[in-house]
Amino acid sequence: MATYVLIPGMCHGGWTYEPITAQLRQQGHRAYPLTLTGLAERSHLLNTAVNLETHIQDVVGLLEAEEIEDAVLVGHSYGGMVITGAADRVPERVDSLVYLDAVVPSAGDSMWSLVSDRERQWYLDVAETGYAVRPLPFFDPRATGHPLASLLQSIRLTGNIAARRRDYVYAASWDGQSPFTGFYERLRADARWQTHALDSKHNIMRDAPDGLLAILLADR
Repeated sequence: MATYVLIPGMCHGGWTYEPITAQLRQQGHRAYPLTLTGLAERSHLLNTAVNLETHIQDVVGLLEAEEIEDAVLVGHSYGGMVITGAADRVPERVDSLVYLDAVVPSAGDSMWSLVSDRERQWYLDVAETGYAVRPLPFFDPRATGHPLASLLQSIRLTGNIAARRRDYVYAASWDGQSPFTGFYERLRADARWQTHALDSKHNIMRDAPDGLLAILLADR
């Protein structure tokens, strides 16, 4: 039995993993879809203080509270920042990392530094509060504003990540150029990583659930 902690991307909540969560549990695994502070059903907590460190602590807090010591941390898109930070903070609680069409940061990186000018333009389209990035029009109706500070803050890493396994799952059917191609191409040449390409748009959980499930369950 494996324990999966599922981290959504920008503007989304734990609900984005609903189909995958149900199937993992049906097969006897533990699955924790986590909504980060300030998003979805926790959007009432959004303020100027919510940043990347807040979201990393969301994951660390869950691992500690549930006494999880063998976590498979799964991060979609922005969630790659979060699972990287959490694995660095509590390496003794993390077995493996799965990046779903996600950023893979090094120390000092931020979402702002890792994305294209097109993505940065989106980040600057903030709501009336001045600190929440608006969901894009084609997002799920449940999507909410995302804390801008979490995209601007650089990640602090100590180099303690000791995950047994690291997977990168690339969505190969973007409309136009994918901002994640560079990560995928770089990691394909790294023997420490297992890389996978699925015929899917960015929302892999929705568009390629069967292929994703097979990857999550392999050798676990």
